[in-house]
Amino acid sequence: MKLKLGPIADDKPVKVTLELPAALHRDLAAYAEVLAREAGQPATDPMKLIVPMLERFIATDRGFAKARRSTT
Repeated sequence: MKLKLGPIADDKPVKVTLELPAALHRDLAAYAEVLAREAGQPATDPMKLIVPMLERFIATDRGFAKARRSTT
């Protein structure tokens, strides 16, 4: 299977406070496990998935890209 995220870069952390629904946290933890298995690496902290997921979402949102182009 091909996940939308690739390996997570070990970047300098920035502290963010965020409350997640328990079900979403469980899904993030499960995603981190699958990603680790595919990459042959130890599991990443699920919270480290949030930024690349948001970056990927924004980068592939055609409506956002169109709106952004129309405002510049």
